[in-house]
Amino acid sequence: MTVKPLFDKVVVKMTEVEEVSKGGIILTAASKEKPQFAEVVAVSNGKDKNGDEINMTVKVGDKVVLANYAGTKIKVDGDELIIVSVTDILAIVE
Repeated sequence: MTVKPLFDKVVVKMTEVEEVSKGGIILTAASKEKPQFAEVVAVSNGKDKNGDEINMTVKVGDKVVLANYAGTKIKVDGDELIIVSVTDILAIVE
């Protein structure tokens, strides 16, 4: 199944960020705050509800930083995805 977002929405998949403490200990996701990094998996056509064009500044495959608590979580084919507004994307990571 595929998810095609509408209007100004983007579908992202959260990515794991492995962090190492100063002492060299690898911190797991359970031992730290959830990362806000994600990968874009689908982008809408960039229209608002009135049909006016919106500049979609991200594309599929971009690594992005999300605002805390952004979006709606869904599960598709065993993958946990989040549908967010393009305005909830704070930065593209290069």
